[in-house]
Amino acid sequence: MTIDKKILVRLYLLFIPIAYISYLFHEFGHWIVGEILGNDMIYSLNYVWPSSRHYLNESHNLYVSIGGPAFTILLAVVSLLILEKYSTIYAYPVLFFQFVLRFFSLVFGGFNQQDEARISTILGLGTYTIGVVVLIILLLIVIRASYKLEIDLKHNGYFFTVSILSQLLVIASYKITGL
Repeated sequence: MTIDKKILVRLYLLFIPIAYISYLFHEFGHWIVGEILGNDMIYSLNYVWPSSRHYLNESHNLYVSIGGPAFTILLAVVSLLILEKYSTIYAYPVLFFQFVLRFFSLVFGGFNQQDEARISTILGLGTYTIGVVVLIILLLIVIRASYKLEIDLKHNGYFFTVSILSQLLVIASYKITGL
């Protein structure tokens, strides 16, 4: 697929709000699960925790940890369904960013500090199992969407670069504001 330069610029610019929304949606997954389980949760751009600093039940740590990656996968799947139904390239940055969000966090954010490592450890599956499964699911979604829209490796490389830059912007915002 040949992507018009104006559309390409729009897609690149879309990654900035998509990055913020994706972080918020991922954290919302943690927050909603914690709240449903009866914990009074505190919500920020890059972290959610119980206000008491402890969950009401130790098992809640597992379920709250699952909430973030589950919501990230959900957002990618919904974006893929929209893309499949309407063949719109504008859904692509949303699903693509979900892969980069987890890839970046797992590779550069200290793997052992990430949700997937915590889930794997609690379930006794080895540190990397859930992380690898989540990345494979998200990568398969990206591959399917790339195939559907005929997006080549070169353009995906550009999208990856823009995704990383957008993610660094979110991280910098979080570090500066502490929100």
